[in-house]
Amino acid sequence: AVGYTVFALFVGSVWTAVLQHKAAVWLVADQPPNREQARRILRLPARMSMVSITLWALGTVVITAVAARVSAPWHAIEIAVAGVIGGIITTGLIYLLGERVLWSIMVRALEVLPPTPSARTTVLSRLTLTWALGSILPLLNMLLVLGLPATAVTPAQKSRTAIFLAAIGLATAIITGALLVRSIASPLRRLRAALRDIARGDLDVRVGVEDASEIGLLQGSVNDLVKGLAEQRRMRDLFGRHVGTEVAAHALEYGASLSGDVREVTALFVDVVDSTALADRLPPHEFVEKLNRFFAHVVKATDINGGLVNKFAGDAALCIFGAPIGHFDPATAALRAARRIRDDVRADGELDLGIGVATGQAFAGQLGTSQRLEYTVIGDPVNEASRLTEIAKRVPGRILASQRVIDAATDSELRSWCEFQTLRLRGRHTTTTAWRDSSTDNPQSSTG
Repeated sequence: AVGYTVFALFVGSVWTAVLQHKAAVWLVADQPPNREQARRILRLPARMSMVSITLWALGTVVITAVAARVSAPWHAIEIAVAGVIGGIITTGLIYLLGERVLWSIMVRALEVLPPTPSARTTVLSRLTLTWALGSILPLLNMLLVLGLPATAVTPAQKSRTAIFLAAIGLATAIITGALLVRSIASPLRRLRAALRDIARGDLDVRVGVEDASEIGLLQGSVNDLVKGLAEQRRMRDLFGRHVGTEVAAHALEYGASLSGDVREVTALFVDVVDSTALADRLPPHEFVEKLNRFFAHVVKATDINGGLVNKFAGDAALCIFGAPIGHFDPATAALRAARRIRDDVRADGELDLGIGVATGQAFAGQLGTSQRLEYTVIGDPVNEASRLTEIAKRVPGRILASQRVIDAATDSELRSWCEFQTLRLRGRHTTTTAWRDSSTDNPQSSTG
C-alpha cells in the first residue's frame, strides 16, 4: 500500500503537471488564449479530478486483490468500499480546490469562452458535491467501521477509528463548505456592488465573468445590461443633440403618438445674409465651420433664455419659446435671445444676419407618421418671424419684432426697442407693425 501510494503521488503529480502545461501554454507566452486553449483551462479541474479517480480506482483494485489473497474476504470487501469512498472524497476535493486555485486563470478563459446555459458546472452540482463530500461519504465510512465484526477489531479500536473518521469528515465538511460559500458569496458580493454603482448612474462598470455556472451567466447578463443601458444613454444623448433635450424628453414621454396642442408661443427666426455668395466664395469645409460657429451662438443664447432650437434649415434656424415646455415670459426671453445672438455673431465678425421675432397661437407637437416623426411648431407666428427676418437683414440693428411681441414683453426689455414701420409681409393679408432694436444706439445697453 505504501509503495503504491508513492507511485500514485509521483504519477499523479507528473500527469497533472503535463495537463496544466498544455492548458496554460498561452499564459507562459503572455498571450490571450484562443477558444480551444480557453476550453482546456475550463476543463482542467475536471481532468485533474479524473487523474485522481483513475489512480484511486487502480490502487483500490490492486490492494483489494492482494487483500483477497492474504486475508479474509470481508476484509477485502471493506478495503474496496473504503477505497471507493476515499477516492470519491479526494476527487471531489481536488475538483473544488482546483477551481479555487485556477480561478484567476479561468476568469481570463471565460473572457474568450463565456459560459452557456448548457454548461455542466452548475450551482446545484456544487451543492450536491459538497453535501456528499461533507456528509454522506464520511457517514458511510463510519457505518463501515461500526459494521466490522467483533472478531476483527476490539470496541476500543472501533471507537478510535470512528473518532478519527468523524474528525476527517468534519474537516472535509469545513473545507468543502468554505470553498462552496466562497465560490458563491464572493461573486454575488461583487455583483451587488456593481448593481449599486449602476443604480447610481455609473455605466462604466464591468463585472468580471469568473464562473462557468449560473453565476457566470448572471455576471455576463449584468454586463449585457450595462452595455444596453450605455447604448440607450448614448442614443438619448444623440437624440437630444439632434432635436433638443426638451423635445427628446417629450418624445420619450409620449412615444410615437401624433400628439400636440395649440398654444401661445414666440418664434425667433434667424438667417445668414448673402449665404449663397458666401458658399460659392469659400471652400465647403470653411463655410461649414463658419456656420457651426454661428449656430453655436444661436444655441447658447436660446438655451440661456429658456427656448428651444427647433430646427436648422441650411443657414437658418427656428427657435421657439413656450413649447414644448411652457415659459413664464416667452416674449421677453425671445427678444433677449435675439439681441444676444446678434451681438455674439457681430463680435465674431464672420457673418451678417437677420432676425425676426413674432408671437401668436401655433400648433406644437409631433408631425408625420408612426414610422417617422418630427417635433415641429406650425402657425402664423413662425411664418411672420420668417418674413420679418427677410426685412431685418436690411435694418441697422438686424432685428425686427412684431407688435404682439412688444406688447407681451416686460417694461425693462421695452427700453431697448423702438417702433420701426408698419409692413405688409409677403403671404400675409394683414399688416404688421414692426419694432427694431434700439439698444445698439446706446453703448451702455446689455443683452440677457
